[in-house]
Amino acid sequence: MFHVVLVEPEIPGNAGAAIRLSATTGAHLHLVRPLGFDLEDSKLRRAGLDYHDLARTTVHDDVEALWAALADLGSRRAYALTSSATRWYTDVAYEPGDALLFGRESVGLPEHVVADPRTTDRLRIPMLPQRRSLNASNAVAVVVHEAWRQHAFAGGA
Repeated sequence: MFHVVLVEPEIPGNAGAAIRLSATTGAHLHLVRPLGFDLEDSKLRRAGLDYHDLARTTVHDDVEALWAALADLGSRRAYALTSSATRWYTDVAYEPGDALLFGRESVGLPEHVVADPRTTDRLRIPMLPQRRSLNASNAVAVVVHEAWRQHAFAGGA
């Protein structure tokens, strides 16, 4: 229903958790290289448990390949999740096919992705002041479940 994008993820456990989340929500996970881990990493496998075969995961060589794939899949809107945004993630009426873009754990999304004209809007998850960011897999879970909730958890049990 939704596209979850991890741009240059660094931590295998976070990517594994995103794989598991994708398998349990029906989201299509996109990983954009370079990856900070090998796809056979034991921490990635452990975090994803036995859900790897149930998740739809695509690896892209770069952001341009991601944009092309999203266009081919009919995705018309892409939201950059960034702590520098002023609009809350809950202020969006999500549509099936929307792409949710998340950046590297250490520095977030690259500015060229945030500023790209194909990025529909920038969104943030509220946090206490003086905090830099949430754990990446937690941020993904928060936003994906809000988008899915808006669609009455379509397909869920």
